[in-house]
Amino acid sequence: MDIIWAVALIGAGVGIIFRIPQVMPDILAVESFAGSGFFIRICFYFMALILIGGGIRKLWYRFFRA
Repeated sequence: MDIIWAVALIGAGVGIIFRIPQVMPDILAVESFAGSGFFIRICFYFMALILIGGGIRKLWYRFFRA
């Protein structure tokens, strides 16, 4: 079960990374978010990094710490 969860976390993180360039123009089209595009982009990439890191950590503890 840990392996499935780890792969799901990594997949979600990679999905966010590939989705950010497609979604950012729509987010920046909203008038209240137009000035904070850089901050929103950094937050999305940070969230993707946390998801990928969590998945790698789960795989690491499953295979190398067991």
